Amino acid sequence: MSSEQHSRSVAENDYTEVTVVGADRTGIVAAVTGLLFEHGANIEDVEQTVRDGVFRMTLLADCGFADGAEPVTDRAAFQAALDDTGDELGVDVRVRFPDERDDGIAVLVTKEDHCLRALLEADLGAPVNVVIGNHDSLEAVADEHDVPFHDIGDDTGTPDEERLLELLAAYDTDLVVLARYMRILSPDVVFRYAGHIVNVHPSLLPAFPGAQAYRQAVEAGVRVAGVTAHYVTTDLDQGPILTQRAFTVPPNASVAAVKDRGQPLEADALVAAVRAHLAGDTTVRRGAVAVDGPHEYGALADD
Repeated sequence: MSSEQHSRSVAENDYTEVTVVGADRTGIVAAVTGLLFEHGANIEDVEQTVRDGVFRMTLLADCGFADGAEPVTDRAAFQAALDDTGDELGVDVRVRFPDERDDGIAVLVTKEDHCLRALLEADLGAPVNVVIGNHDSLEAVADEHDVPFHDIGDDTGTPDEERLLELLAAYDTDLVVLARYMRILSPDVVFRYAGHIVNVHPSLLPAFPGAQAYRQAVEAGVRVAGVTAHYVTTDLDQGPILTQRAFTVPPNASVAAVKDRGQPLEADALVAAVRAHLAGDTTVRRGAVAVDGPHEYGALADD
């Protein structure tokens, strides 16, 4: 299992999840694991990685805080100790207790509205608490559904990620959904929400990653194209795949025609992926996602 591909269902259902993010330096692992040992926690899994000088470590620990379990330490003292350790090390420490998780959703958008509308109109099993854009183009859509909207982009659409992190915390975000958000998230964001960011990409990944995926498919002369919803990692469009939808490409189809076929499936695949994640029915092992329950994670659209 890679450093960015842990089992979400185990972490959320049974274990306390501790995420540490900050500038890479020595002593972080020893300090945090030592603290958990001092509080009687049994560490079940440790993952760590560094990207662009940013360090992330995620620990899954049995602290006895799951429903019906006997705590091995005082919750408030444990949280305070983690906060103090983070301050001493100059890193951000976040803890998700298994019996206190809030499934609040933040949706990130740019200008295309089809995925946002599908999410706001669907029964996801958790509330969309906020819509955040790098343009203000979709503020009216959020207003239609009485969901707060925040524009974090400058005149060129470059997002203020410090403000983004503030908003995600302020709205008790557990799941970040990229609804055709046309910006690459930095490690600062991805590491803090590893395993909790879902994106939809307009191709059958791993084919045609990056920009202009429909155009890439047309230029490659494919006969079957599609869309993919996946977990986000710091490797662009390479995160574990959750759901896919495929469709046939007519001979001599234009890029616009292929896009018209793909866009409704983008919304469908994204909604299905979000539902599976929130239901706790997704497990990532060796880079592949097992999806349990009634979720349709692959389909060929009728022509």
